[in-house]
Amino acid sequence: MGVALVTPFKVDKSIDYPALARLIEYQISNGVDYIVVLGTTAETPTLSKTERSEIQAFIIDRVNGRIPLVIGIGGNCTSDVIEQLTTTDLSAYSAVLSVVPYYNKPSQEGIYQHYHAIAEASPLPIILYNVPGRTGVNMSAETTLRLAGDHPGKIIGIKEASGDINQMDAIIKRKPRDFMVISGDDGITFPLITLGAVGVISVVGNAFPKEFSRMVRLALAGDFEKALHIHHRFTELFSLLFVDGNPAGVKCLLHAMGLIENELRLPLVPTRITTYQRIRQLLHDLNY
Repeated sequence: MGVALVTPFKVDKSIDYPALARLIEYQISNGVDYIVVLGTTAETPTLSKTERSEIQAFIIDRVNGRIPLVIGIGGNCTSDVIEQLTTTDLSAYSAVLSVVPYYNKPSQEGIYQHYHAIAEASPLPIILYNVPGRTGVNMSAETTLRLAGDHPGKIIGIKEASGDINQMDAIIKRKPRDFMVISGDDGITFPLITLGAVGVISVVGNAFPKEFSRMVRLALAGDFEKALHIHHRFTELFSLLFVDGNPAGVKCLLHAMGLIENELRLPLVPTRITTYQRIRQLLHDLNY
């Protein structure tokens, strides 16, 4: 289980580094396998270039090699993504998570050529990230499989958040042996692992790293009964965390747990009070 780490903010909207340090230690002490730095859940589009560099340096220093790190580097300008890949010091990272180009709505051939170009340029392996709800375009199973087949060892997996189980199953069924399919949606992680996925890049793992990583490991070990029990404990929470958008839901949850301030940067805003109250009730029901 990887966790897409949030960026905690203070009330004045500056980065809350003491809270970030607490979150990092919370993840590591509760058994996550790796941390994704500067992903969507980190509110990366609202961070300045200087802040992104400072966050990277802070996390690298704090983790200090104890678990692997994956960095999010993506965009809708291929040449800009390549520049970031070739000018950023990536020595502390194991892989790059790169989202399908957004807003431009490229064709499948355009998506293929985008990833072909960045795979050729990247010093690290690439994990594709398909999330059409955010990008406005779906990367088809055929394009994913073409990229996996044409770039062995360079394009090593996909974080799949299309919501289309049939598409994900088609990728799992036809993929090269070493190509990883990773759930990008907490709520379907359990069923996706039963089909052959290797894990999840999680949002809810920010708050429940111990429980959710245990579910993932049980499912991977074939102990589906115990894994399903954990999955069902969190099913209501999965949907509740996204009703007002991500990461508003998980930040609300982390605030209710006393780990961070409930602060986001515009254009994102905190959850509605009704959502906050429901999350607090769920925490109570889960004995937190």
